[in-house]
Amino acid sequence: MADSSSIDTPPPDPRPFVISVCGTYLKPEMRSIYRQIIGLTRIRTLVYAQTIENRSLFPFEAVTKMTKLHHRTKGNFLLRFWYKYVIRQWPPPIRINKYVGPCHPYDMPERLRTDSPDLVHIYYGHKAVRFLGMLKDWGGPWIVSFHGVDAAKFLDQPGYLDQLREVFATAQLVLARSQSLLDRLHSLGCPPEKLRLNRTPIPLDHLNIAQRPTPPDGHWRLVQACRLIPKKGILTTLDALQTVVKTHPNLRYILCGDGPQTEAIRTRAAALGLTENVEFKGWLKPEQLEQEYQSAHLFLHPSELTPEADQEGIPNSMLEAMATGLPVVATTHGGIPEAVTSGTDGLLVPERSPAELAQAILQILNDPDLRHQLGTNAATSVRTNFGATAQITQLEDHYLEAIAQATPPTPPTS
Repeated sequence: MADSSSIDTPPPDPRPFVISVCGTYLKPEMRSIYRQIIGLTRIRTLVYAQTIENRSLFPFEAVTKMTKLHHRTKGNFLLRFWYKYVIRQWPPPIRINKYVGPCHPYDMPERLRTDSPDLVHIYYGHKAVRFLGMLKDWGGPWIVSFHGVDAAKFLDQPGYLDQLREVFATAQLVLARSQSLLDRLHSLGCPPEKLRLNRTPIPLDHLNIAQRPTPPDGHWRLVQACRLIPKKGILTTLDALQTVVKTHPNLRYILCGDGPQTEAIRTRAAALGLTENVEFKGWLKPEQLEQEYQSAHLFLHPSELTPEADQEGIPNSMLEAMATGLPVVATTHGGIPEAVTSGTDGLLVPERSPAELAQAILQILNDPDLRHQLGTNAATSVRTNFGATAQITQLEDHYLEAIAQATPPTPPTS
């Protein structure tokens, strides 16, 4: 008679095993990461995180919180002061006096040795810098993906660029959301043979293409969905709208999102006499955001490079809006031109140019045939180039490539 326990035990999962590492699982704006994690089919994954948030928004069972380690290093006051207060690298990367072993901030190496993955995927470049010592202690293969701001973050800090270049040298592969980000990483010292494109996966099948007739009484709806931060170009948009509302006074600019620039935007809108034209919707659920896209006539995303060199990849919200047939007015910034061909599925203008932005908005509002053609083309092009299934398949290909690189070849049999 067969052992009943063997009958009830499922067979082991033969798929390659990848650990996905996030700082936070997950912030509301990290929906694209969630899509990647739950979309994997040829790969099984477990998520490590420093902190866990929004589990109800992003349900996934295989998430574990790393344990933060507290090292009570005593003695050697000068070294402690140097690492903790001068260069602010704490816990220190070396042994200080009585503590034996590396002072890792988390128990990542022990977890990785226990779970024994085929590969680790670190989300965001600055996290790879933070986790580098622990990854080296573990000793297995890993890759890192850059998403935008992490290609510029902390570069002004002493020693950070050297650490970033060590990340480039140590990782199996280095992924980025757009070609412009790949170019940026190459300029920072990443070997070109390690760079791979990893576009944001956007589920588009549920996004219906809306018909958008000219609104009665000029009640145009222009929508932008993003974090309210400087690189999104919102203050430039307000300057442009000051011109647009002269001929379209009933226009509404719908801002979907929250962020540190909220009060500055309210103040600028009031100063320009646009208080009645701007609606602050706050952070919306996906279905609510889709409703805004369906009722809008134009999508705006005039991103601009910040003084800190923070640049855009390819905005997820822009791709989703295009999928509903919304024409786009944006800037020739970052990865945007990789998704929008000016004159075909939207119009692109230079950064920080309110006059040209206003001209592009008016061109679309005043020409129904152009508005229809741009929207139709946008819905087609985004489905062709950014569908979720194709992008997740490509990510899995990158995983398998990195695993194959790290696997010693099987010696020939005699």
